[in-house]
Amino acid sequence: MHERPLGRCLPAKQDVSQEVQLTEDEQRLAEKRRSMTVHVVHEAVRREGEEELKRTPSALFWSGLAAGLSMGFSLITEGIIRSCLPVTPWRPLITKLGYSVGFVIVILGRQQLFTENTLTAILPLLHSHGDREVLRKVARLWGVVLLANLAGALAIAWVLGNTAVFPPQVRSAFAGIARASLGLGFGVVVLRGVFAGWLIALLVWVLPFAESSRFFVIVALTWVIGIGAFSHIVAGSVDVLFLATTGAAGFGETVGGYIVPALIGNILGGVALVAVLNHAQVVG
Repeated sequence: MHERPLGRCLPAKQDVSQEVQLTEDEQRLAEKRRSMTVHVVHEAVRREGEEELKRTPSALFWSGLAAGLSMGFSLITEGIIRSCLPVTPWRPLITKLGYSVGFVIVILGRQQLFTENTLTAILPLLHSHGDREVLRKVARLWGVVLLANLAGALAIAWVLGNTAVFPPQVRSAFAGIARASLGLGFGVVVLRGVFAGWLIALLVWVLPFAESSRFFVIVALTWVIGIGAFSHIVAGSVDVLFLATTGAAGFGETVGGYIVPALIGNILGGVALVAVLNHAQVVG
């Protein structure tokens, strides 16, 4: 009986290079995924910041005003959901999904939000090593956008508190949400503002990676801001200005007790913890 040669019992060797065949589209996708490094994200955000610095004050103002008005939908949606749910320990987990609505509108609608510019506008400034002309443009951008955001927040807060657009039970829910932002103390609001500014700047940083998941990334990170009761200068201003325009709180209390410390915290969180550190890792 003849024995077979050993080689005939073994499967033929395959060329490893032929095992995976990619189409041209798949190869481009693989290259795109591979090349999306931190340097690419940094450059994308920096270029966006440079484009924003080139915009005229009037364009910035109208976009910022639209953002301030749109942020009112965070209070509106959260208040409606809250008014429909029983008082339970888990209620905030659901109601704070409404808090994300204003951010979704503003960010996907490409409206000017002050806290986004603590990252996008700062990267060109860091890249220029503190050039005075760039610093002047950053100061102009911040001033115009912040003023416009607060003007929009005041306008929508007045409408919510002084018209019959929403029934009394929903307006009562608005007031309950807003009262949670006052009386915390200056330092506490600053610290909570740091976390809010940190998360919004991180949101801007990760969006170039998100692609088709942008909606879910925005909802997830802003939901954390809401459930953590972190102080956001625009969304929170709608809340406290609702109290001020209805006479439930004084304007001095809302400005000194919330708006100013939230602004300080948001700037510290966005600039120091995200813009500077992420720029440093790229430069390094």
